[in-house]
Amino acid sequence: MPAKGKHRRPKSQRFTRSIAVAGTGGAALALPLMGATGAHAATPASTVSAATGKTATAAEKAVAAPAAARKTATKTYAVKAGDSLSKIADDQSVSGGWKKLYSDNRKAVGQDPALIHPGLKLAIGKKAAASSDTAKSSSAESSKSSESSSKSSAETAAETTTTATDTADSSSSGYTLPVEGATIGTNYKVAGSMWSSGYHTGVDFVVPTGTTIKSIAAGTVISAGWGGAYGNQVVIQHADGQYSQYAHMSSLSVSAGQTVTEGQQIGLSGATGNVTGPHLHFEIRTTPDYGSDVDPAAYLRSHGVTVG
Repeated sequence: MPAKGKHRRPKSQRFTRSIAVAGTGGAALALPLMGATGAHAATPASTVSAATGKTATAAEKAVAAPAAARKTATKTYAVKAGDSLSKIADDQSVSGGWKKLYSDNRKAVGQDPALIHPGLKLAIGKKAAASSDTAKSSSAESSKSSESSSKSSAETAAETTTTATDTADSSSSGYTLPVEGATIGTNYKVAGSMWSSGYHTGVDFVVPTGTTIKSIAAGTVISAGWGGAYGNQVVIQHADGQYSQYAHMSSLSVSAGQTVTEGQQIGLSGATGNVTGPHLHFEIRTTPDYGSDVDPAAYLRSHGVTVG
């Protein structure tokens, strides 16, 4: 009987890999070729890795941004009674100490960093611009300086006569006291929190307003005018390279660039600037600027001048 059905021969399974035959001098090598599916298997992992890397970078930036903002932020400090720039610099961990703090706030503090008043705003961490109040104050002080420096021809003639007399009485050493017969009120390097350096940078001669102030030796006037907390001041360079400073004067008799002789009158004592009473603040410096002070009494004695 004819068969009711035929058995179909099963087809052999296809392999996903084919064999490549390469000739090697008569021999044959069977090399498996990777299928398309295998070739793309690594793509997802690579993509994830790349994406993860970008995500991490973005996260790091997000964390770093606030930190950078905090680092560059400027803090304002209000001066309290008993403060000094050195104390504030230590308490606020100012890199560079009181000199950096003074440099950043010079316009607000004024010429003398030793004299800061309660309520003054100081910038910590960034250079501060002078406040409008400070600018107005400086303008008013400059006007006062100009008024007190103005002299009539009669006053000028009288001062010329005094200068001649003082010069005639000069010491043979070439140096003299800046004021005659005065007592020292505050000595050099007396410690105190009212001074930013932590000590008094000169000596104070206690004299009434209007006392003649003289150049201690021959020299050239480097500056003459308003000096902020120092009031009306004169700075003179001498032959040995040192500088003498005379502060808080009521009026000035010299100007910058002028040559002076030993004992020549350079102005009259007073109480301009930040003071509690009339006196002459006198310094010897190695430069024209604050912070380069040396013992003024010792300096005068080394030049044969008797200092009480």
